[in-house]
Amino acid sequence: MKSTKIYWLAFFTVMLFGAESYAQYGYGGGGYGYGRGNGYGRQRIAPQTNTAPEPPKPKTAEEIVDEQMPTIAETLELNEFESAILSSILKKYVQQRIEMGILKLSPDQMREGYAKITEAQDQELKDGLPVEKYDAFVKMMKNGVQKSKKEKKKKDRKKKKKKKKIKD
Repeated sequence: MKSTKIYWLAFFTVMLFGAESYAQYGYGGGGYGYGRGNGYGRQRIAPQTNTAPEPPKPKTAEEIVDEQMPTIAETLELNEFESAILSSILKKYVQQRIEMGILKLSPDQMREGYAKITEAQDQELKDGLPVEKYDAFVKMMKNGVQKSKKEKKKKDRKKKKKKKKIKD
């Protein structure tokens, strides 16, 4: 009878500590990671490189203007010739502004330089575009391209509504 008591006591002890060891080390597979690995967490860590992500390359004047030209041409309703004139003038003066930024002049010199560039650009645009298109361009640049585009859509909607009312 004593031997069965010892047997039962040993059995419950093994069961008690066995359950704790499974809980501690994960399903009896040798440690964290459920049977894979070597026991205590992730030991194999990929080497980390200290390379910072490359800063985006600054866009060229041509890329900047080409990106905005479709919306400008659509908003101002430019034909191909007017669009080409506007594009070439903008590319020229955006390039000059970029070059001014690279020089890193004092704020007063930058302000003066930008003012000169803007004056020259305005004069060239006046010469190259019809007066109403030039005025619309100046207004658009003052308000912003997106706002001007929204205003144009509103005007188009109003025109369509008026035409609909007239037809009815």
